[in-house]
Amino acid sequence: MSAPKSVFNVPYRAFLFDMDGTILTSIAAAERVWTTWALRHGVDVETFLPTIHGARAIDTIRRLALPGVDAEVEAAWITEAEINDVAGVEQVAGAAAFLKSLPAHQWAIVTSAPKTLALRRMAAAGIPEPEVMITAEDVSIGKPDPAGYRLAAHRLGVPISDCLVFEDATVGILAAQAAGADLMIVTATHEEPIETEHATLASYELIEARSGEQTLSLHTL
Repeated sequence: MSAPKSVFNVPYRAFLFDMDGTILTSIAAAERVWTTWALRHGVDVETFLPTIHGARAIDTIRRLALPGVDAEVEAAWITEAEINDVAGVEQVAGAAAFLKSLPAHQWAIVTSAPKTLALRRMAAAGIPEPEVMITAEDVSIGKPDPAGYRLAAHRLGVPISDCLVFEDATVGILAAQAAGADLMIVTATHEEPIETEHATLASYELIEARSGEQTLSLHTL
């Protein structure tokens, strides 16, 4: 595998962040809810849980193609249950302070979660609300489709090729690649090492952002 492309000391117009697993951790809460749902529908929990991360609930349910299951109704149930369970939801180390250090017009969140759930988890984790936030309702097709990241760049008024995306999950990594952005893989919530051609980051406490006239750049501490 070739050396990862450097994303440090590189001028970008904006930073785009996935939410779950990237700037906050909600794995335990999400898996509690999805385990309840899977058992209710006769879905094998062990093989199913690894597939839920990074994708919209409705896309996850549709992918199963369960007979007689209304994906919209079930996705609404999942969302409500997750809103009511934020136990253990917390920021990835240093994420809140790092986001607060960024100029408001130069960053956005792109999440597969519905807006109400995203705001609930962000509040629980102490994550600031951005001026631009793309949620499940803003796209007709979720990650790995690149629409969410492209829409975020559009709303910030910058080319997606001038953006650095922070991601953790495979579907999000694929979405960012398809969009044409550079990538930083956040590994803070990964249980196993990841092999990737992209740069990786274990903690936001290891980096800082510096602002130019119209650009941002990452630097190690």
